[in-house]
Amino acid sequence: MVIKFFQRIRDAKPDLTGLLSVVISSATATGLILGLRSLGWLQSLELKAYDQMVQLRPDPGPDPRFLVVGITEDDNKKYGVPFSDRDLAKVLRELQRHQPRVIGLDIYRDLPQEPGHAELAKEFKASNIIAITTFPVAKEDRIIPPPASISPDQVGFNDVVTDPDNVVRRNLYLVTPSGDAILPSFAFQVAQMYLQPLKLEPQLSEDSDQNIEWGQALLVPLEKNSGGYQDNDPNSYQILLNYRTHKRIATRVSLSDVLDGRVAPELIKDKIILIGSIAPSAKDFFNTPFSAAERIDPKMPGVEVHAQMVSQFLDAVTGARPLFWFWSEWGEILWISGWSVLGGVLAWRLRHPVVLGLGGTAALGTVLGSGFIIFLHQGWIPVITPALNLLLTGMAVVAYRAQQAQRQQQMTMTLLGQNASPEIAAALWNSRDRLMQDGKLPGQKLTATMLFTDIKNFSTISEQMLPEDLLNWLNEYLSVMTREVQLYHGIVNKFTGDGLIAVFGVPVARETREAIAADACNAVACALSMGENLQLLNQDWKQRGLPCIQIRVGIFTGPIVAGSLGGKERLEYGIIGDSVNTASRLESVEKDRQGGLCRILIAHETYEYTRDKFQVENWGYLALKGKQHMVDVYQVLARLSETNPAPEANSFADQSGGNQEHSPSESDINSSNLNAK
Repeated sequence: MVIKFFQRIRDAKPDLTGLLSVVISSATATGLILGLRSLGWLQSLELKAYDQMVQLRPDPGPDPRFLVVGITEDDNKKYGVPFSDRDLAKVLRELQRHQPRVIGLDIYRDLPQEPGHAELAKEFKASNIIAITTFPVAKEDRIIPPPASISPDQVGFNDVVTDPDNVVRRNLYLVTPSGDAILPSFAFQVAQMYLQPLKLEPQLSEDSDQNIEWGQALLVPLEKNSGGYQDNDPNSYQILLNYRTHKRIATRVSLSDVLDGRVAPELIKDKIILIGSIAPSAKDFFNTPFSAAERIDPKMPGVEVHAQMVSQFLDAVTGARPLFWFWSEWGEILWISGWSVLGGVLAWRLRHPVVLGLGGTAALGTVLGSGFIIFLHQGWIPVITPALNLLLTGMAVVAYRAQQAQRQQQMTMTLLGQNASPEIAAALWNSRDRLMQDGKLPGQKLTATMLFTDIKNFSTISEQMLPEDLLNWLNEYLSVMTREVQLYHGIVNKFTGDGLIAVFGVPVARETREAIAADACNAVACALSMGENLQLLNQDWKQRGLPCIQIRVGIFTGPIVAGSLGGKERLEYGIIGDSVNTASRLESVEKDRQGGLCRILIAHETYEYTRDKFQVENWGYLALKGKQHMVDVYQVLARLSETNPAPEANSFADQSGGNQEHSPSESDINSSNLNAK
């Protein structure tokens, strides 16, 4: 029956259970993940992943087109805070003397700082200077205007936008603070002025008035959900800031170095000069994607953040480094959903925990690796969201599969438990994959103890009862006998009408004499328990007017061969060998010598394993039907002591050396092909 059960599973037409579970799990997980994503709950994780990729990619190093004039704490002590217009005018004159292409002044100069205001105003007449202003984020914000003496075309805002975690990842290049007026950023203005000699001017794209064509670059503003973002402001003109380096982006000198003439002319000529504070007291520092990995000076001065932005514009316009690109929303949804399906398929197909773990790790590595490879080609796509979706779907399928396996195991164990002890049923379940794959068990030679039972004068009893009454009465008897076999860790191999065949020692081969002896003792103890239960049954049957009976039991321990017998149309678990025949003949020998409710006969081979455990009577050598040699026979009378095997004292693990997992060829039992009579 057991093999047929597994064969039906193997031969059944493929159903859609696996596909359906993957589809449902994937759809549910994807819906949940996309819902969390739309709420912005996964944005922080995507931004952290973005930072990691920024840190891991190759570093082009400093930009040789720049020189940063940093105002240090020593400069503040020497020249005051703020330093005078005269000192600033001297700085500009000294720099202009060496012909820089652009001077960007990241210093507010909305009010005169005497002495020297007139001198500074004169310097501001130069056409290569870019000054800064601010734009109001809120109505109550105060606008810091640019210097009055500088042309409006040479002004840009220096406001920097930060993400919710206070990290600068975006390059804001245009704003519309009032009506249709457009105000460019400080970095945009510096880059535009630097590129004028190359005649590379920005202009609106013919495809969209939101896009700007500039040389080889197309500035497309970030959308709300570009890349890993979900709550970005879609009404502003900003691109993802492509940092050039985590180190100093350019050579840095101090204000004192310029005023004292200690800066080499080649560091200035035809370069972009950015002047700004790098003093900690100015609090003009920002977190960048590199900050989490930097132990020393994790924050970047504002003047160098602007240098990073200018460098990005220059590289993009000249084609040195393209701008970041993104997938459409539907492209990202397909990307996220695809990994969910893969996670479900892996969880369904890979059953072994180690293989599943390796497969899941490889899939996660592929998600992250693919995202990083695309990032190296200036593409930013979600990586955490699909990874979470893959894991969530995989866990859902594994949970479903575990629940399904538990339900199948309960069903199978219920079926197997009708004929085998729970321990044997567990061994069969552990070998189910091999049984369902091969559908048969190869023959295996092992040593086991066979137990045959038969009811004395059953034919006479059956003549005196109606068939339906006989069947009910017989089932009541066999139910009790089967229970005893299972309690003593045997398996009922076959019912033979009024009797049964039980085996102790299969399907797991016993490796030691102690294990074989344990099986023999269990078989004999089981037979004695059958007699005790028969006495109770007879008492009950007598009160109910049913026949009272006597039974015979034959037990023999020896070598057998166990395995599948038959073909595709009919396949049974067969137990063959001379030991099986001997046990059968012991049960039927000298039927007239009953001597009690339950006559138990064993041969010398079994006695050798059970001596000192049971009280026996030697019947001497008897000739058994079909046997050429006489057999030394003993009748078992009783247990010698309370130390004899009991169901609780001998577990299946004890008999099999503690190992309950075996090859499938040792793990199935169904029905014998032998006749008991």
